[in-house]
Amino acid sequence: MTKTVLKFGLLSGLVIAATMAITLPMCLKGDSWVGSEIIGYSSMLLAFLLVFFGIRSYREHDGGGAISFGRAVGVGLLITVISCGIYVVSWEIVYFNFIPDFADRYSAHVIEKARKEGASDAALLKKQQEMADFKRLYANPAINIGMTFMEAFPVGLIVTLISAAILRKKPEGGTPAVAVA
Repeated sequence: MTKTVLKFGLLSGLVIAATMAITLPMCLKGDSWVGSEIIGYSSMLLAFLLVFFGIRSYREHDGGGAISFGRAVGVGLLITVISCGIYVVSWEIVYFNFIPDFADRYSAHVIEKARKEGASDAALLKKQQEMADFKRLYANPAINIGMTFMEAFPVGLIVTLISAAILRKKPEGGTPAVAVA
């Protein structure tokens, strides 16, 4: 299992890191944030498709063609955690070395967006306070790491659950799959 999980986890993490490296400069160029969430989460979904293939590979090579839902979830979650770990490390390197003003830029974008949408002075003041709190929290590396991990993990979790449901397969004879270490 270790070989399969590492292989697909690392591949998935590399896909996330590579797409971040390609799309982040486009997002930050001229502070154009339009569509960046769609691009970001689409690239995560693309990367987490490797969870499906990892579970299938485990089922076929390590599970003798069978896998229980629980074992499939376990394999998928391990792949997801490795992938998310690579995403976090990549982001931390980029953030602290290349765009340490990201929180300032993002906050300015959010406030400007609220202004353009016609927010009242009170709403703008509240949004400014929220963004000041965000910047203060985001400066803490532990919180920064946690927030970054939680950007990607739910996507991987959903892909894992769907993949496990699709790929579960009882062994021939109908007895439950035996866990293979």
